[in-house]
Amino acid sequence: MGAIPVYSWRLAPEGLATVRQLRARGLRPGGQDVAAQLERRRRRRGPLVAYLYEIDNAKPVRPMTPAKWAAVTKANAARRTCPQCGRDAGYVIPASLGMCVPCAYPDDEQRAA
Repeated sequence: MGAIPVYSWRLAPEGLATVRQLRARGLRPGGQDVAAQLERRRRRRGPLVAYLYEIDNAKPVRPMTPAKWAAVTKANAARRTCPQCGRDAGYVIPASLGMCVPCAYPDDEQRAA
């Protein structure tokens, strides 16, 4: 296999798309090899790279099964449950805190009241 073509940002030919662009169309790469590479220059670090796939060879996204929906629902509930107090926080618990805000800052709740 030879080297893949490299295009500058916004200069890729028609018929190629990134994974996100495919997903927006309800498609997935479907096991095909990378057709090209997109590069965007950055000042301080190396270039930002995105891989491009052929739209014509893309396959439809597989539908979610009831088991997958149940697993996603359970995982999202776990991300919202505070390990300290066990309550549903109503938001995803920040990884930086590791617990809900009232448990992380109990003194602030008393001052606010």
